[in-house]
Amino acid sequence: MYEFDWSTIIPNLPYLLEGMWVTLKIAGSAILVGIAWGTALAIFRLAPPKFRWISYIAAAYVNTFRSVPLFMVLLWFYLIVPQLLQKFLNLSPETDIRFISAVVAFSLFEAAYYSEIIRAGLQSVARGQNSAAMALGMTPWQSMRLVILPQAFRAMTPLLLTQAVILFQDTSLVYIIGVADFFRSASNIGKTSGTEVEMVLFAGFVYFVICLSASLLVTYMKKRTTV
Repeated sequence: MYEFDWSTIIPNLPYLLEGMWVTLKIAGSAILVGIAWGTALAIFRLAPPKFRWISYIAAAYVNTFRSVPLFMVLLWFYLIVPQLLQKFLNLSPETDIRFISAVVAFSLFEAAYYSEIIRAGLQSVARGQNSAAMALGMTPWQSMRLVILPQAFRAMTPLLLTQAVILFQDTSLVYIIGVADFFRSASNIGKTSGTEVEMVLFAGFVYFVICLSASLLVTYMKKRTTV
């Protein structure tokens, strides 16, 4: 019968925390950039008829990224982004190009999903809100920025948080390109100490606790927004 050995967790906590910090930086960067770029894509997709070509380009972007597995996107950007960054930014050899590749891949990939959430949120705002803003002398951009977007974001905050939880779970996929995130750190410790089963189970438990806590927060915010 297999005997579990959890004794390697405590001595390696600093290493595990470093890995968790990498995971949080990837997730946090992708959430911020993804929401910002996703908002722009959502606005582009709702462009008026005379700018319909912008809507088509945005739709093609969203549909492309939503049709490709994240696994493949990570590999593509790992192979392409380093060469482009080295060429145009002249980065030093010490730069962790794998981390940058992961952030770029997650940001652009998640933006496609965030854009659909945000587009639905924008369409949920009553059209009369925009008409009232225009009647007050606002420009279309001022109406979008000051009236429509605040109401839309308040309504879709739970959905944005849910997508953020999914993104946090997906960050474990950076394992395939060698980024020393939390999961890879735990796996490396397990391989070195001969306790790979225990470390993988521990990593899964940590992901479960964090995601469960975030899900409970989402549920609480949904109740707040429906009241």
